[in-house]
Amino acid sequence: MAFEGISEKLQNIFKGLKSKGRLTEADVKTALREVKMALLEADVNFRVVKQFVKSVEERAIGQDVMNSLTPGQTVIKIVNEELVKLMGSEPVRLPLHSGLNVLMMVGLNGAGKTTMSAKLGGELKKYRRPLLVAADVYRPAAIEQLQINGGKVGVPVFTMGDKHNPVDIVKAAIEHAGKNGNDLVIVDTAGRQHIDEALMEELVAIKAAVKIDQTILVVDAMTGQDAVNAANSFNERIGIDGVILTKLDSDTRGGAALSIRSVTGKPILYSGVGEKLTDIEQFYPDRMASRILGMGDVMSLIEKAEAAYTDEQADKLAKKFKKAEFDFNDMLEQFDQMKKMGSLQDIMGMIPGMGSKLKNVEIDDKAMNKPKAIILSMTPKERANPKCINPSRKRRIAAGAGVEVSDVNRLLNQFEQSKKMMKQMSGMMSGKGGRRGGFKFPF
Repeated sequence: MAFEGISEKLQNIFKGLKSKGRLTEADVKTALREVKMALLEADVNFRVVKQFVKSVEERAIGQDVMNSLTPGQTVIKIVNEELVKLMGSEPVRLPLHSGLNVLMMVGLNGAGKTTMSAKLGGELKKYRRPLLVAADVYRPAAIEQLQINGGKVGVPVFTMGDKHNPVDIVKAAIEHAGKNGNDLVIVDTAGRQHIDEALMEELVAIKAAVKIDQTILVVDAMTGQDAVNAANSFNERIGIDGVILTKLDSDTRGGAALSIRSVTGKPILYSGVGEKLTDIEQFYPDRMASRILGMGDVMSLIEKAEAAYTDEQADKLAKKFKKAEFDFNDMLEQFDQMKKMGSLQDIMGMIPGMGSKLKNVEIDDKAMNKPKAIILSMTPKERANPKCINPSRKRRIAAGAGVEVSDVNRLLNQFEQSKKMMKQMSGMMSGKGGRRGGFKFPF
């Protein structure tokens, strides 16, 4: 889970503040020293940490905070606001104009640039006609990797093999895009193990030869301060317009996400949050700050639910909830929809207050396999009417699913408990009519 280390440290620091009825200036300064150490341990840039702590301290040591009935909460609110500001305040959308847009993806080897190029193509395919361009002619299998991933997300890939100059490949790709109606060209360029002159010269040559609308730097969030240093070097030499952070689904220390905007002045546009080619999200500073402080990320969870459920599915389920007519066929459908939303660990981590409770708890995504096998072992009649499942049917279902009868009993008991809750939840269900704020979770 992303930012687990820094999140735990900050929550422990603030727990101490919240336990105090009143705060003194010394209390705040002591807490902020601990915050400073936590940020430095997370590999956040030293200058960024220094300015951040200074900004928080200036706001926190004041009469409004000291005289507040909940001073600890007020300090946390200030820290949250400053974290949001640090990462850019508002989300920044990739600026695409009408006509042909050319994006050049740059970065070091290992950052996930080729995979991210395909992810971005798949994401932007929703409202553009993208073309992926294989311009990395050095790394073995880079071209094949882009072709495979492009095929998976349904985005065409332009390649001339590995015997041509990258500048010529990009020129030909842009010409090809113009002839074939593509209005977005995403160029996957070569990376290196470290920044060197040859790499920079090639990127400079591409930018000199064609009009690049956006130069997007892909950085590995796990590399912390090294990622920030790389971003600075790329920005100074070739100029970058935005950043995409990869591997934010791992136990990232947080240094890159918290430093990169402040150091480069360039926005974080997207983040990679998993290995699937659909695991790409627009970067929201406020949501990321909430995750870091253990407050969850309700908006992202709502969006995942909305993406997984059609209007018809949500309305149908809402009616079933209202009448408490939910059966095992519906439960099977829920398992499939939950799978579309991502890993259970990530979903649970987005629920406010759950982050700290999941510490050292591994949530196995295969946990749904056993109940699913049990349901699939039932007859259509049994799924629609669980009350008909008598002891002999339980034995048959258990044998068919390869489980114990006790497992079948456990699922049936859980199912009955769920039905009892449905009448209470029916008031919360509103289908997808209200979208933001109107949609409630159908599971």
